[in-house]
Amino acid sequence: MKRQNRFTREQKTASSLLSALPRKHIIAIATLSVCLGLFLMLPSKNTEAKRQSQSIPIPALHSATAAMPSLAPELDLLENQLASLESNTRETVKSGDNLSLIFKRAGLTDRTMMALLHAEHGKKLAALYPGHTLDFAINKDGDLQKLTYTQDQLNSFSFTRNESGFAYTENQRKPDIILASRSATITDSLFLAGKDARLDDKLVMELAGIFGWDIDFMLDIREGDAFKVLFEESFLDGEKIGNGNILAAQFTNKGTTFHAVRYEDSNGNSQYYTPAGDTMRKEFLRSPIDFARISSHFNLRRKHPVLNKIRAHKGTDYAAGHGTPIRSAGDGKVIYAGRKGGYGNVVIVQHGQTYKTLYAHISKFNRGIRKGVRVKQGQVIAYVGSTGLATGPHLHYEFYVNGAVRNPVTIALPKAKAIAKSELQRFYQHTQPLLAELNPLASTTKLAHSHTIGDTKKL
Repeated sequence: MKRQNRFTREQKTASSLLSALPRKHIIAIATLSVCLGLFLMLPSKNTEAKRQSQSIPIPALHSATAAMPSLAPELDLLENQLASLESNTRETVKSGDNLSLIFKRAGLTDRTMMALLHAEHGKKLAALYPGHTLDFAINKDGDLQKLTYTQDQLNSFSFTRNESGFAYTENQRKPDIILASRSATITDSLFLAGKDARLDDKLVMELAGIFGWDIDFMLDIREGDAFKVLFEESFLDGEKIGNGNILAAQFTNKGTTFHAVRYEDSNGNSQYYTPAGDTMRKEFLRSPIDFARISSHFNLRRKHPVLNKIRAHKGTDYAAGHGTPIRSAGDGKVIYAGRKGGYGNVVIVQHGQTYKTLYAHISKFNRGIRKGVRVKQGQVIAYVGSTGLATGPHLHYEFYVNGAVRNPVTIALPKAKAIAKSELQRFYQHTQPLLAELNPLASTTKLAHSHTIGDTKKL
């Protein structure tokens, strides 16, 4: 009985060894076994075709195995490969996740997590963002060998186990930048023309932002207006991964053509300028709400819709949905943020000694907006509402010059500083090639939603 049990154990051991062998080795052993079996079964030349008793010598087992090549080196190699085998697990950061939950899903303990957090640059793992991925390489003993945190297609960092803990490596890939051009004629709206020209909404918004100080894109756009734009496209491994900056653009509105070119000065500050070096940026935005419709114009003899009597309308009303962001028209300091009679909730911003802007009927203030806080041009300061004497959600916007109210739609806005004379030569050297790329673009046609796709050029 003991002998039978021993035979069974040896049989199972042999079976497990065979199952671990590479396929080519198993095939070789099987082929050799078949050949050996056939050799034992074939009759010899002297065998007579009659029934008789004859002893057949059977080769000893050790002789057959001696004829086989030694498997010891292969088995040692296989054992070493199994010992170093790693499993790879990918976890995607979900909303509400923390590092402990992610490590638990990957089958790792908080002890391993703390070892990583205490490694050099380990604190970077504490800043988790939904959509980012963590790749874990874990050996057969359950020990973490490597963790790679991927932020996007271009940026990732890794922690690799070494004798002293974990070593940090930052991985940054650079995309190929292609110079692309598009042009279009507007027959319906700027967004439809942009779509037909294969521009995404973000790029169209950036285009509107460049010319937004000179053109009101809600009131001034006409059929037949046209644009041309030169911008960067980013490619990684032959696939497009996104758009870069607009480098140069022109916009024709009501027969007047505006040009803009992007320039980064010697201090690393980027802005858009005219070809002559004047900044496209004004000291104030023409409108504090993007793509909003004017529902009531500046009118000092207007009849108030609620009070039903003649009362000066000292500003411009922009109809917009409840909660629409309101942006500061310029750099300045908040001098009032609170309730103010029929205005409802109000923010008043002082811009230097000369200018002041007022934003009324707002639903709520943006976080941090209070008296004494400094704000930047374009910064969201509040949200559209209908507080105070208002018949519906809208923004009431007033513009003051030296204490006197002015029409914010028609007033000539002061310009920001132009390129310094000391930097003009550098400005021309950098921007003239971009303007030369922009000018040869094919002219747009006036067919419905027509567009002309320019050539692409690798930078």
